[in-house]
Amino acid sequence: MSKIKCIVIEDEPLAAKVLTDYISQVPFLELQKVFKDALLAAEFLSQQETDLMFLDIHLPKLKGMAFLKTLVDPPAVIVTTAYHQYAVEGFNLNVTDYLLKPFEFERFLTAVNKVRAEQKKNSGEERDFIFVSVQKRRVRIPFSEILYVESQREYIRIVTTKQEYISKMGTNEIEELLPVRTFKRVHRSFIVSVNKIESYTAEEIFLHGVSIPIGRGYKDVIDEL
Repeated sequence: MSKIKCIVIEDEPLAAKVLTDYISQVPFLELQKVFKDALLAAEFLSQQETDLMFLDIHLPKLKGMAFLKTLVDPPAVIVTTAYHQYAVEGFNLNVTDYLLKPFEFERFLTAVNKVRAEQKKNSGEERDFIFVSVQKRRVRIPFSEILYVESQREYIRIVTTKQEYISKMGTNEIEELLPVRTFKRVHRSFIVSVNKIESYTAEEIFLHGVSIPIGRGYKDVIDEL
């Protein structure tokens, strides 16, 4: 799949630098331009196409949400702001994600992975891997190798057929990025690969010599199997 072309609309130099640095670390992102206000971005969009906008809300001349409402066919949008009260309005405008400043690279990567997954789904291309941040490196993990994911407070442990990875992200975040057909949440703290299940009872699942508990609220998931 070709790279995702993106623009940044941000009037704070430091915030813009953080975004450009993050973008430069993601292999599938290509930064086209940085704009200090929405009017300059609108002029650019009238002449060129982009796949993704990183959009600040409090901009000079024209606010971010007002600008977004003017676009007939907007690209994917990731809102970046220090104000949480605009989240509902943002999602009503179909933004892909809403990043509250200051945000770490791991959270940024989760947001752009959502954009990539959506574009692959729309193009009919089946995604077969995920990039996660592990000790300042972006690691490519094929879905076919993942056995299960375990929550460890603000971190997750991804156990594969080859090795384990620890990444700072939430279980809900990783769940959104995994194929729903082949990965199921069976416990508040565990997501398992359906294809790797060897056997199960009403209380636990066995895969690769490991026992995974089944949560009380997840019995229906096992029934579906």
